[in-house]
Amino acid sequence: MQFIEALKLRSKLLFIFIIITIGLLVVGIVGAINLNNMKKNLDSLYFGSLVPVIELSNILQIYHGKLANTVYKAKNSKISSSEVKLQINIAITNINKEWKNYESHFKRDEEFQYMEYTALEIKSINNYFFKILKAMNDGYDMKDLSIGSFEKKIAHIHQIINKLITYEVTVAKYERKNFLKGYDSVLREVGSILGMIIFGIMIISYYVFKSIQNDQTALEITTKKLKRANKKLENVSYTDSLTGLYNRRYFNVVYNRELKRAKRTHSYVTFMMLDIDYFKQYNDTYGHIEGDFALKSVAKVLKDALKRPSDFVFRLGGEEFGVLLTETAESNSSVIARNICDFVRAREIKHENSKVSEFVTISIGVACCIADEALNEEVLITRADEMLYKAKESGRDRYNITTNVSEATPIVVNKEAIA
Repeated sequence: MQFIEALKLRSKLLFIFIIITIGLLVVGIVGAINLNNMKKNLDSLYFGSLVPVIELSNILQIYHGKLANTVYKAKNSKISSSEVKLQINIAITNINKEWKNYESHFKRDEEFQYMEYTALEIKSINNYFFKILKAMNDGYDMKDLSIGSFEKKIAHIHQIINKLITYEVTVAKYERKNFLKGYDSVLREVGSILGMIIFGIMIISYYVFKSIQNDQTALEITTKKLKRANKKLENVSYTDSLTGLYNRRYFNVVYNRELKRAKRTHSYVTFMMLDIDYFKQYNDTYGHIEGDFALKSVAKVLKDALKRPSDFVFRLGGEEFGVLLTETAESNSSVIARNICDFVRAREIKHENSKVSEFVTISIGVACCIADEALNEEVLITRADEMLYKAKESGRDRYNITTNVSEATPIVVNKEAIA
């Protein structure tokens, strides 16, 4: 049943995705087509009108500026004949280059006739300057040049080119007017289509999402119930029923997870093995009910002493406990172990048959190191177990700690008795 409901939900989401995708595709296609048309209009407006005007203006500037100044200076003997020839050749070359660029632009049919006429006039006046150059080569003196004739030719070509400029400006205004008209039309068209698509998607999405919301609400209620049930099962599965500490099963999960994390970050990791001293004798003397009370008392000490989220306390079995600490250096681990011993003794739980104290005490084995890829998970537990054994050998009611978790090197133990 849940599988069928999940398929229904996926179908609805897929339907929304298809609708939105189609809508976006339509908007994208329409937008692309219109943007392409806008690009053509911009190209026609700018490159078809503005640039040609600049090129024609450059030609006029050369005639009125470079050539006219050169001729006037030559007539007044202000520059040499070689400079005159050079300046005229450069000017005519630039004029031909600008005119060639102008001719390469898009032209309408009605423009060709006048453009051909202008080209002939430019060629004619350029030939006029070539004749001047030829005459100078033959010894002609520029002082004898008729300024009136020269100015007449310059005025004539100015009139012809200026007419072309006026035409190009008129075309630019016309193209701009058409462009703005088309642009407004495109905006209205795209806006209308986009509005209809968005409105349609909103209506469809409303009904689809309303249906999904109902399904989601039912799913959330079911999920919450399932989470509560899972939490209860998890607590039963991972918690020791007597002490309320984590049990051996959860220790296996947490131990592997936290060691992998410590290896990734190369941080400190500490494992402690704890054992109630002479607990069998305690049970034999006071009975199992009092033995359970002692176990719960020790568990309470561990809970109170270790409250960080990264501190994990386990009952591993019988009177044996385990503590896993992360990001805790050797010195801090020693302080924690010493405090645990002190706190357990301070509970003053009577133990007449203990060979260490008149109260219940605890022995602790501690292994602490900086985790890396070479760290063997089993060795860390083994070292802590060995330290616990040595603490018991040394008289109990104390802890022993090592930072050596190497498999090859003999263990160096730091022993500390609890006074």
